[in-house]
Amino acid sequence: MVTVVGLLAALLTTACWWPQLHRSWRTRSTADLSWSYLVMLTSGVGLWLVYGVATGDPAVMAANGATFAALAVLIGIKTRHRGEAGG
Repeated sequence: MVTVVGLLAALLTTACWWPQLHRSWRTRSTADLSWSYLVMLTSGVGLWLVYGVATGDPAVMAANGATFAALAVLIGIKTRHRGEAGG
């Protein structure tokens, strides 16, 4: 039961990134996302992913793996369009 609660929490907290990712992909604009925010959050999520792998916790691995992937795409969009207005 505890794993189910963790996986549900993982689903909800990870799914919250998809609207931002979709908007950034569609508009090619990440101007409202600061580099310090993206770097700190991605680093923290990456460390949670390492922790999840080390402890074998499927909820922590799933949530942070998917969130890390979404953040990596956002960073890619921001890097690619940084010289453009709105990037």
